[in-house]
Amino acid sequence: MPAGREALLRAAGAALSARPWPAVRMVEVAAAAGVSRQTLYNEFGGKDGLGRALVRRAAEEYLDGVDRALAPGPLCAADADAAGRLAAVAEWTVRAARTRPLVRALLTGGWEPALPAPPPPGTRQALAPGDLARTVRDRAAAALSPEPAWRCELAVRLALSYVIAPGEDAIGDRAAAELLRLLGVPAGPPAQAPPGPRLSAPNRTAGAR
Repeated sequence: MPAGREALLRAAGAALSARPWPAVRMVEVAAAAGVSRQTLYNEFGGKDGLGRALVRRAAEEYLDGVDRALAPGPLCAADADAAGRLAAVAEWTVRAARTRPLVRALLTGGWEPALPAPPPPGTRQALAPGDLARTVRDRAAAALSPEPAWRCELAVRLALSYVIAPGEDAIGDRAAAELLRLLGVPAGPPAQAPPGPRLSAPNRTAGAR
């Protein structure tokens, strides 16, 4: 990704974490990125294009975390390793959704006025509610083959239940162990969520719940 585009996305993400998207000004984003406003418009075509790029980036970063969670451990037996990796996906999903409003919106379809609008339906970049969860299911099934696809989908759906109706605490070792029991897979060592990129602060207007 060109340095100027990356700097603009970082600056826009920082602005969104501080105030609602309608209050974010393009001149401020450009100044924070160290480029001209014309460069911003050349790169994204305007504020709507920048907002859609932020949405796509949120999806990509979330899926990068899913891939890290699915990466095999060096010393685990096959069954325990698969169970631990599914639990790590679930834990990462809950943690990312709770700290990143755009990830939560992508997973649940709950778009709020304080967030950039998603790509419109029918466009190449559009992500309908459920698309991201299905992508996670398919990646998990491919990474953990011959693990059944239904078991991978169950892990995703259980994680989404924590996103939509959160409990008092994020998924921890006890909840992950229960997840493994429900999946009917022998439980190995407690799963660790992938380190991932540093999580940004929740959007003060849209992310705090």
